[in-house]
Amino acid sequence: MPTVTFENERIECETGSELRETLLEADLSPHNGASNYANCGGRAICGTCAVEIDGPTSEMTDRERERLSKWPHDLDSGLRLACQTRVEGDLEVRKHGGFWGQKVDER
Repeated sequence: MPTVTFENERIECETGSELRETLLEADLSPHNGASNYANCGGRAICGTCAVEIDGPTSEMTDRERERLSKWPHDLDSGLRLACQTRVEGDLEVRKHGGFWGQKVDER
């Protein structure tokens, strides 16, 4: 079973699990502040679940690529949408600042 490390917590999940659901089931959130409540529920529309990921994941979906290519994101930032990312092995996940988690330079 892969292990997802997020905010100093380690979560075991099945290979192929959706990262957003894995975090939420562990009472953790890929969202910041008000985006915990004001988000699209995992449909790749809002972009508020953008996270930085180290480790093996599924390929980026077309919906994910489309959303991350729009403001305030930058497709070249290396961020992924937790709602579109499948866990394929052990991951280290970081959430950055900003409503959408887009402030990569802010740790």
